[in-house]
Amino acid sequence: MRLKKLLIAALASLAVTTAHAAGLKFIQIPADAAGPAIDAAMWSPCASPPGEVKVKQSTVPAVLDCPIEGGRLPLVVISHGYGGWYLDLHDMAETLADAGFVVVAINHPHANHADMSQANGLGVLRQRPIDIKRTIDFMLGNSADSAKIDPQRVGFYGFSQGGYTGLVIGGADPDFNKLPPRCSDPADTGCPPASQPKPARKQLPPETLTHDPRVRAIVVADPLSVVFQTADSVKDIKVPLQLWSSQFGGDAVSPVDVKRLAGLLPRTPDFHVVPNAVHLSFLTPCPPEDARKPSPACIDAPGFDRIAFHKAFNAAVLAFFRQHLAEDQGHEAAEAAVQ
Repeated sequence: MRLKKLLIAALASLAVTTAHAAGLKFIQIPADAAGPAIDAAMWSPCASPPGEVKVKQSTVPAVLDCPIEGGRLPLVVISHGYGGWYLDLHDMAETLADAGFVVVAINHPHANHADMSQANGLGVLRQRPIDIKRTIDFMLGNSADSAKIDPQRVGFYGFSQGGYTGLVIGGADPDFNKLPPRCSDPADTGCPPASQPKPARKQLPPETLTHDPRVRAIVVADPLSVVFQTADSVKDIKVPLQLWSSQFGGDAVSPVDVKRLAGLLPRTPDFHVVPNAVHLSFLTPCPPEDARKPSPACIDAPGFDRIAFHKAFNAAVLAFFRQHLAEDQGHEAAEAAVQ
């Protein structure tokens, strides 16, 4: 009932969104000492009506290289899940850009759909938060569009391993000993079932990964949560957090772990469980033509309407970011930090 009321309110919020067309352009964060070049897609408010833009096998509604409409805009960075890419969550990016946000979704290097060469190792989990920090550095610094962005209003949205990434950015420190054995070896290609006993292995020491206090609001959907099993691991997450869980989980993400995470956080999150949803239900709805030969990414539980859910989900996330990245709140937080 709580979720139903939230979704109705969120849809009402979306209905009054200022009408824009999402501008789209493709950018690259340059390589530096902290990591390789990062390919990214950037959505932004645009005054022109949208057309159809084909990107590889996908088609998105957008205007290529449209001048950004407005100024002092909030920024949201998006992080995909295991084997994903920057278009996996494009309907969320479009919703936020249409409402006046600059949105940047990245391909995590060597761990995206086109290059999985390091996707199964611990290295990419350590690197993911660095990728986000480098993206924010670029967008607020050397980007041609930095003058359009308000540096005091930065948010983050992540799904699955992208959700894990957001939790770390927000202050969490993972315990990689909780991961299945294959995740410590980039050469492995399969994960044993969760019920299978883990072989004896050397325990990894605690690690402190990259956090970024510039991120002032975080939304995570079905995050990889098994690495956060103690209150101490998440005690430094102090920013507003909206947490979403599918009812059934999948792809190494357990609803039990996500629920445990919700109870461990020092600041009570805006927590929602989506009835009848599976893990991949958070991905952008698939085109109708994909229904004839659906990929695993397009298959939901019987009776689940992904299109209807995403309309409400996107609106709820937009409402959360509007609340916590409002211009007055961003600058009040900056002044408090200086004092």
